[in-house]
Amino acid sequence: MAFLEEKFGEWKPVSRGAGIAWLCIYALFLLYAFFDRSGFLFPDLVNLMIHEGGHFFFSWFGHTIMILGGTLGELFVPLLCSAGFFWQREPFGFTFSIFWFFENFPYIGTYMADSRTAALPLVGSEESDWTILFTQWGLLAQDQKIGGIMRTLGWLGMLATMAWLANRTRLGVATRPRFSDSSQAP
Repeated sequence: MAFLEEKFGEWKPVSRGAGIAWLCIYALFLLYAFFDRSGFLFPDLVNLMIHEGGHFFFSWFGHTIMILGGTLGELFVPLLCSAGFFWQREPFGFTFSIFWFFENFPYIGTYMADSRTAALPLVGSEESDWTILFTQWGLLAQDQKIGGIMRTLGWLGMLATMAWLANRTRLGVATRPRFSDSSQAP
């Protein structure tokens, strides 16, 4: 990590209060996501719009990429946001964007796992993107397994993102200069 800090500079400091507040928000969201059985969380309304736009933007690269483009859009938009916050060394924006990136995985995994049963609602099509893609790639029989892996990766990624922010919060407080004598304080 020293290489990245030499190249891009130090992260902006993280205050203890703001770090703890954001960690609490993420923890509450994870509880909400864990107990929700619909498979469709409130951020997925935004992700759905990005997904549908992704089909349009990737349609120029052929039929398969157009179908995959919805999911690619859902993943690229948060990654582009996180890259911007990374360059600016903004830990809260970076954390939010990476958390958003991984929040897409359980939703994507749910639709992957539904490829054979086709029980979930669809927008603009009678057949799921993942049914088409898995059939084309000969993976339809593996839909449950692949979907489960995606959901697990999403949960692990969201937890890792929270751990990174907790570490940044700890470092932000730990590296603050401490004055033993009040006459030295600014």
